[in-house]
This record gives sequence, C-alpha cells and structure tokens, in this order.
Amino acid sequence: MAENDVSTPEVLKDAQSRLQDIYERLDVSDDARQRLAHPRRSLQFSIPVRMDNGSLKVFQGWRVQYDVTRGPAKGGIRFHPNVNADEVTALSFWMAIKCAAVDLPYGGGKGGVQCNPKELSRMELERLSRGYMRAVFDVVGPDVDIPAPDVNTDATVMGWMDDEFASIARRQLPAVITGKPLGLGGSQGRVEATGEGALEVLNIWADRNKQKAKKLKVAVQGFGNAGYHFARAAADQGYNVVAVSDSQRTVYSAEGLDIDAVYNAKQQGQLKPFSSGSKNKGDTLERDAVLGLDVDILVLAALENAIDDNNAKQVSAKVILEIANGPVTSKADSKLEQAGVTVIPDVLANTGGVIVSYFEWIQNRTGDYWTAEVVNQRLRERINQQADLIFKVAKDEKVTLRTATYMQGIRRITEAMDHRGSQRFFNGDC
Repeated sequence: MAENDVSTPEVLKDAQSRLQDIYERLDVSDDARQRLAHPRRSLQFSIPVRMDNGSLKVFQGWRVQYDVTRGPAKGGIRFHPNVNADEVTALSFWMAIKCAAVDLPYGGGKGGVQCNPKELSRMELERLSRGYMRAVFDVVGPDVDIPAPDVNTDATVMGWMDDEFASIARRQLPAVITGKPLGLGGSQGRVEATGEGALEVLNIWADRNKQKAKKLKVAVQGFGNAGYHFARAAADQGYNVVAVSDSQRTVYSAEGLDIDAVYNAKQQGQLKPFSSGSKNKGDTLERDAVLGLDVDILVLAALENAIDDNNAKQVSAKVILEIANGPVTSKADSKLEQAGVTVIPDVLANTGGVIVSYFEWIQNRTGDYWTAEVVNQRLRERINQQADLIFKVAKDEKVTLRTATYMQGIRRITEAMDHRGSQRFFNGDC
C-alpha cells in the first residue's frame, strides 16, 4: 500500500458503535455520553526531517488525548504508512476504556506518524523520533500524557524521545514516557508484558472452561513483539502453537512450531516453518491462511480490522484472543457471536503492556525499582483481579466478554464524570 493511503474514517464510528447498548445497560447520563462522543484534545503537526542524502522530508504526526477524567492520558506512539487522524482517535478511545477496565488511574491517549520506518536509516529514525517529541512537548508530561511504544516503535525510540524531552525541559523526568530501555529508567518485564499478559487472560478463560493447555491448538496472526512473546510463553506452558504469520506469509506445523527458531529466522529476513516435533516438518502458506486454520484458538496480534464482515466466515477457531487493538470489526463481532465463537477482547487481553507501563511510571516517580519477579507477580495479580470481575459481569448479565469489559470501563469513567456534577445533580434529581 502506498505511503499516502489512509484507512477508512469508519474506524472511529465502528469503535463508538459498541457504546449504545452499554449506555442503556448502565443508565449513563447524557452529560457523560456527550463527553465520550468527542476527544478532549486532538493535535496534528508536521515533522520536517533532514534525510541522510541531504534532502528534507516532512512527515505528518498526531497525538490525541481522548479522555482524562480518571488521570493523565496514556497510550502508545506508532510509526506506520497508514497512520491517520481517525485511526489515532479510535485507538485513544480504546485506551480510555482499557485503562478504566483494569482500574488504572489514567485516561486514553494515542499518537502516530505516517511513515514507513523500514525505509528509514537509524539516524533518520532518531531524527524523526526526536522531532515527534519536539512537536508534542507542550502537551505531554508525567501528569498530563505519558506515551509508550506501539506498532514499529520500541525501547530505543522511547529512549530518544525521553532524552529529547529532558533536553528541552533541562531536567530529567523519566516518568514522561514508558517502555524505555532499562538503563534510562525502563521497567523489568515491560517488553514481554503485552504478550504474557494476554496469555494470563487466556489461562483464566481456560481454567473457567475446564480446558487443558496441552489439548488446545493455537494459531497466531502477527509475529511482532507481542505475538512472539505470547507464542513463546504459550508454547512453554504446553499450548500447541501450530501456526504464526507476519505480513508476508503463514508458517504451519501440525506438530507445533519451534517458536524461537521461527523468530530467529524472521529476524534474519523471513519466516520459516521450523517444527518442534520429531518429524521436523512444516509448511509455508499464504499470509491470510492463518485466519481459517482448524485450530482451537486464533490469536490476533497484528493490526485493527483483521477480521471484518467479509472474512469472518473463514474463521474455524472457537476462541479468538485479541492482542492487537480493534482486530475484529463490530459487524464481524456479531457474526462470530452468532457462530458461537468466544472473543476475548483487546480491551482486556492486551492490558498487560499498559499495566506494566503503569508500574514503570510508579518506579520512575518514586525511584524505587522492582525486580522482574515483583513486576510479574503484580501484573498477574491485577489481571486476575480485574478479569475475574469482568468474567462475573459477563456471566451475571449474560453478555459477551467484550460487552462486560466495556461495561466495567465505561462505568468507572462515567461515574468519575458524574462526580463532577451532571444535569441530574443540578436539577436535584439525585
């Protein structure tokens, strides 16, 4: 896809279309509904970058703070050719729901730059990263908006941004950004947190449904940071990970894949089907073949809208685990529900990353840094506590896990809004 192509503006509408039923179930005030209909702040800007050949290239960037009722905005920064204002706004909306769903003292934010980072040298990437922080310096900070890594950004990019902020502010404020390298105030466990947190949620589902890991076949769409760490940890715990895919191909082995061997091959340029079994045989398939494989659990760890109204019928799995943000459209969600497919939603499944980002923020502010064991223990405790509440809502209200998660998040956000005063309050109705 060309660099100037953008995804449809329906992304945000699709995200918000899920809310009407939630509002009715919770009797949400008109005041809160109006506030959640629009982002609190949306910033678009240009980032001029001097390229290695001496030319100047201008990139478009965004930062959106959707809601800050419960605390400073929190959300990643992605570098991708299809980044646009609507996508970033939708992602910031999901972040608000996600943070509230697991009871973090944050609102929702998101940022991005429309670029292809694969076409940039390391020095060009550094200039772009520092340019992004210069553009948003006035609207981010430990008590305002705390960015983090997202698609095609990592600890190194966060380190450059943190250093740029410190250079402008003339003081060290490591809590301005999370997902940093350990030497710059990053947290133990942050890199693998999203994938391993998603596995913890899957384990909770399996325990509640009396399913054994060794009897479950798993396919993973998306083999970046989150997809890899999920697949590795899942295989270690006994799940049979039979397929993974990236933007080019799917690799499959009925005996299960050797996850580290497949990942090492990807790092060298191409996914290869290394089997973990004695036969050491595997197959290379089309990229989207992963969606229709005969597996028990399909893990979506790529980008939004991976399953839509057109391809939902291809899904054979009875459980979908969403690690990516918004990988199933609302129309596809309805079709999957009718087909008896359980969807473990992104706003619950991928909270591990933001939870450990929260832990990093705490460590930066206190100067008390934790061991990996402490981080992982606290991550498991929070996910189990909040997921148990969500699973209980789903059972008691006879709703999907997505609806239950939205109910938990929206309830917390709208209660905080109404505590500041609402039409009902000022009219003496409550």
